[in-house]
Amino acid sequence: MKQGLRQFIFFATIGVIGTAGHYATLIILVEGFSTGPVLASTFGFVVGAFINYILNYRFTFKSNKPHREALSKFLLVAAMGAGINTGLMYLLIHQLMLHYFIAQLIATTIVLLWNFLISKYWTFRAE
Repeated sequence: MKQGLRQFIFFATIGVIGTAGHYATLIILVEGFSTGPVLASTFGFVVGAFINYILNYRFTFKSNKPHREALSKFLLVAAMGAGINTGLMYLLIHQLMLHYFIAQLIATTIVLLWNFLISKYWTFRAE
């Protein structure tokens, strides 16, 4: 349990870097290029996912799986996470009328939990 908590904290800390890439992309596209926030968030999610894969493969889970296997699993998990993120963004912005940044904070929290659990127990898990 202690190792799992430590690993989650490390995962979340590394996630801050990926989230910074996600949010920077989101804000630049919305504010600088007038892109809709749902689409901009989707592009940002891809940027953040790439950053997170590299750092989590190497540091958080210290995976020895071949990239072909780990990356294919990661991309499936990331696609599901992107779907969760996009769906939540749409719901929170268009149905609940939240500001896009508040909506993104909520979506990020939910996707963080999803990604950690699936990454730990499936994507990077040693056989």
